[in-house]
This record gives sequence, structure tokens and C-alpha cells, in this order.
Amino acid sequence: MPDFYPHLFRPLDLGHATLPNRVLMGSMHTGLEETGDWGRVAAFYAARARGGVGLMVTGGMAPNREGGVLPGAAGLFTPEDVASHRTVTDAVHADGGRIAMQILHAGRYAYSPEAVAPSAIKSPISPFPPRELDDAGIERQLDDIATAAARAREAGYDGVEVMGSEGYFLNQFLVTHTNRRTDRWGGRYENRMRAPVEAVTRVREKVGDDFIVIYRLSMIDLIPDGSSWEEVVMLAKAVEAAGASIINTGIGWHEARVPTIATSVPRAAFAWVTRKMMGEVSIPLVTSNRINTPEVAEEVLATGCADMVSMARPFLADADFVAKAARGEAGRIAPCIACNQACLDHTFSMKISSCLVNPRACHETKIVLEPAEAPKSVAVVGAGPGGLMAAITAAGRGHDVTLFERDGAVGGQLNMAKVIPGKEEFRGYVEWFERMVEALPIDLRLGAEARVEDLEEFDEVIVATGVVPRDPGIPGQEGAVTYVDVLRHGAAVGPRAAVVGAGGVGFDTTDYLVTDHSPTVDLREWLEEWGVVPPDEARGGLDPEGPRPEPATRAVTLVQRKAGKHGRGLGKTTGWIHRAALAMKEVRMVGGVSYERIDDRGLWVDRGEGPELIEADTVVLCAGQESERSLADALEAKGRRVHVIGGAAEAAELDAKRAIDQAVRLAATL
Repeated sequence: MPDFYPHLFRPLDLGHATLPNRVLMGSMHTGLEETGDWGRVAAFYAARARGGVGLMVTGGMAPNREGGVLPGAAGLFTPEDVASHRTVTDAVHADGGRIAMQILHAGRYAYSPEAVAPSAIKSPISPFPPRELDDAGIERQLDDIATAAARAREAGYDGVEVMGSEGYFLNQFLVTHTNRRTDRWGGRYENRMRAPVEAVTRVREKVGDDFIVIYRLSMIDLIPDGSSWEEVVMLAKAVEAAGASIINTGIGWHEARVPTIATSVPRAAFAWVTRKMMGEVSIPLVTSNRINTPEVAEEVLATGCADMVSMARPFLADADFVAKAARGEAGRIAPCIACNQACLDHTFSMKISSCLVNPRACHETKIVLEPAEAPKSVAVVGAGPGGLMAAITAAGRGHDVTLFERDGAVGGQLNMAKVIPGKEEFRGYVEWFERMVEALPIDLRLGAEARVEDLEEFDEVIVATGVVPRDPGIPGQEGAVTYVDVLRHGAAVGPRAAVVGAGGVGFDTTDYLVTDHSPTVDLREWLEEWGVVPPDEARGGLDPEGPRPEPATRAVTLVQRKAGKHGRGLGKTTGWIHRAALAMKEVRMVGGVSYERIDDRGLWVDRGEGPELIEADTVVLCAGQESERSLADALEAKGRRVHVIGGAAEAAELDAKRAIDQAVRLAATL
């Protein structure tokens, strides 16, 4: 056992199998299985197996067509499907790994007209009302779940995870919010929990005793009229008796209005929920959500919160997470910053998932990094996220890299992101970049503004000079400040502020202005802000008094030209969190305006009915960005071929995901 993190690396004996450590790679729907490229699927999981994770769980596989999250969702329906999945399990086992297949029946969450559910109650996250199942229909769904488990064993999986949380089909039986039945599947709780318990019973009967069966149990629903703690414990004990090997913690339904995995959620924010269950059952318990470093995982285990930790997105960020921790190289683990931009946002946009931090995630066979056959001298200009990743990737392949940065530190726009309340994870990301630049043979030149003549002798030049704030051309704007002035240079802002521009930067800047300290680093305060209480105090863990945020430190009006909803371009899975957080701080939203002028009274706008004053002591300009490509233009004018990436190529918002992806793909081809 490694000397580092003794609790994390203690083997776990399940009786018929022993896991080498206490790390579970949680289920993530990547979209890979739906491509039909099973070699690509196998490469993704095999990389994590080589990285040393104790047990992996696949993305959710449908037990039948109506149970699929989307039409055409992957599952094990035919002998051909079984053979395809065998490609994955063989690759995982060849690299010393263990893998379980998650069986996920979406129920009313299915984005399909074929959706079925305990009761015909439409989900707020799907436009399709479900068909209510009759008794025979429920029996068939449960049999299909058990059949899927048997096929998983045939396909070579080491186990299955039965998805019973997050508001999916089996979870929908448990609460009166979604189960209005009066037959043996509804009414009193003993009847409502019949379907999940039967699912586990039938799965165990199909797979035998020497097979891992995980049950994903919702331990805190975070919805009105959710399960009581007494009911949660009753279900856990019944699931254990039915034959589960492990119980995995599920937190919140997908329709819950409490964030559960976004970057603004404190680390290990819900480990205390799993800890309440410890001792109620004798099988191992897994805790989950926002555990993203070996130190956090070790602390969770050492303090008795769980027997295992589940981490999902951290294995997108770094397939070698466990191996690096075991070697004492935690500082070199590429950090999951919980941004959701390339993983969940892609999933809910029906794209292949990846990772902002690691664009090779789910693209292992598409982006191949091999030693350079003929090392070149490479100049990278700009040490923002795109330039840094280009330099690191190129140097890792053996190129001779010089990195120019006109500021006195690396990080670029990330240095503004990291001061936003709720974006503390970006600090660790900048620190990771610093360590990687130091560890690789990169000639870092800080405080050096590269000129055309400085770049003449390099074989390749990559320009990653980023963006500058767009000039909105408002009369009197010399009396305003920009978001750069505020976030980078600490410009003073009065007690009343008007923020011009409601894109991602405008929202972030407003967050910064209404909060003098971040609840993300204070779990108690964060739980109060979102109205979360222990589930033995209130059903579903929702405070009957509602959220109790700290008062805003300033009165802020967020203004935009567009007449539509503010923040329309924010992340698909995180935009609602930003809007809700600002609403709790009573930020005033004003849209559909033209900007008239700025004076010592504030910002004058026109909404079609004449000039209107938005009183403000300070006006903050967040009116977009423009590419800073003067160096690239000068080089091209000299006939020099250059590679332009990130904001210097396209200034749409501050898109680190695009910049980093471009950087890795480019550096892979040099």
C-alpha cells in the first residue's frame, strides 16, 4: 500500500472480490457508446484502468427502448450489443482494471415520446409527458433491468450499478411528488419502495452471488415533498437485504433548484449526508459530489464519512489521478474545476463529452500525443490558458519551447476568474499550470512583450495573445471602469453599481460586486444560502423557510442591450445557478436598452420611451471583448506563417474551453 493517503489506498474486501483502493470512478454519460465506435469507448475506459482507479462505472445503459435517456440511447438489447461491450471489458481487464455497467431507466426524464413512469406526471426537464404504467408494465420494466444485468455479466463486466437516484425511474416510485398510485406500487412507503427493492432482488437472482451489485440511492432529494430520512434508511436496509454489494450516494434530483456539482458548490459538500447513513447498513457506502483531490478524498474517508469515494469528472481531467496520488505526485494531477463546460453542457447539448482541462478526454483515439519525430523550436506568445496548454503539450512531445508573457505572472484571464466568488477552483488550475511549466523544459519569459524581431529564429510561432475589452462607445465612459480594472487591478466600486453587459463576464463581475466573501469556502453558510438542511429535519432536505443568503454588499443593476433573458449564453447546466444566485442578492435586471451616456449620476439608457437614469456611483463596463492580434497581423504582414489560437483568433466571450482545445490539437500536430 502506498505511503501516501493510507485510507484512500486501503483495499476493500467485498467477499467475492477485493478492490485495490477506495476510489470509484462515478458514472458519466459521455455519448461515446452512441457513436458505435467501440474501440474509442474501450480506449477511454482502458486509460482510466491504467490510471489505477479501483472500480469504474460506465455511463447509464438503458434496459429497454422506453427507458433510454434519449431515443437511440445505448444499452444491451442484442447479442451484437453484448459483443460490443465485451470489447470494452476486455480492454479494461487487460490493463488491470475493474468495471461495472450502470443500468439507467430514465422514467419520466426520458427525452422521448415513449417515456413511461409510475404516474403520468410530466417532468420539468422534458417536454414529453410519460405514459403511466399498469401493473404488468411495471413488472416488465423490472424484468428488463434484471435482464440487462445478466447481459452485463455475459459481456464481461465485473458488476452493475442500478440507478435509483437523481430522480430517474426507480426514484420516481419513492415520493408522492411523482407517484400518485393507489395499488401495490403506491400509497404507503412500503409499497412505494417495492419497485427499487424488487429491481435489486431480481438483479441479484440473475447475476449470482459472485458479482458486484451497486445501488445508487438518493440520500437527499432536494425537492419539495422528497423522502424523509426515516424512509431513506428504510430503503437502504431493504436494498442491502435484497442483495446489494455497495450503496452509492445520490444527491438531488435533476429538477432540484439546489446546485450539487457546479464549481460554486463547496468541496465534499454532501459527505455529511453519507456519514449519517454509516452504521445503518453493513455493506460499504460510497460518498460523492465535489471530491476532486486526493487530500479531500482522504479526509472524507479518515473522518468516517464513507467507505469509498466516488469521483467522476476528475477522471476526465486526468486519467492518471490515482496513479499520481499513489506516487506522491498530487500536485501534477490536472484539476477538475467543476465548470461543466465540456462535460455536462456537452451531454445536455447531445455532443460527445470531454473536459475543458483535458480535451483528450473521450478523444483518446482522435488526439494522439506522441514524441516529435523532428523536435522544433517553438515560440508561444501569451501565457493564458491557451498559450500555457500549447507550451506544455509541445514541450511534452519534445519540442524546444519558449513562452513569452508580457505580464509578471502566468494565467491570463484565469487570474480574473479565480477572484470570482464560487470560482476558487480556478486558483488551483493556475497553480497547476505554474507547476507544469516549471517541471518541463520551457523557457518562460515573464514581463517580456514579444516583438516581430524576437520571433524570427523560431521554427513555429503560436500567438495566444487573448482579448481586450470592447469599447462600447458610450458618451462619458471615461468616468466608468472596466471589468479588468475591477477584477485584475482592484478598482474601487461604490455602494451602487451599474454593470453594462450581461454575458458571462457581466454575471461574474456582478457576483464579485454583491459578495464580500465566498460561501463556497464555508459549507455552513453555503447550505443556508441555498436552503439545505439535514433530511431528518425536513423532507427532501429543503429548509421550510427557504434559502437564507447573506445580504448583498452593493446594490447592482445588470444592464444589457438585448430584450431577452439575462445570461442566455451562460452554460447550459450552470446558467440557472448564476441567475438564481443574483436573484437572491436582489440584483436588478434591465434589458432592451440603448446606452445614452454616463455622468456623475449614473448610466442613462433608453428603452424606447425616452432617457432613463439608472442611478449608480460606479458604472462597470463588461460590454464584450475584441481579439488582440496585432502581433499576429504584424508577423503575417512580414510573410511569416503563424498559428493563432484562443481569444486572439476569436473573441466570443472568454472561452478557455475553445482555447485549450485548439492548443492541444495544434501542439499534437507540430
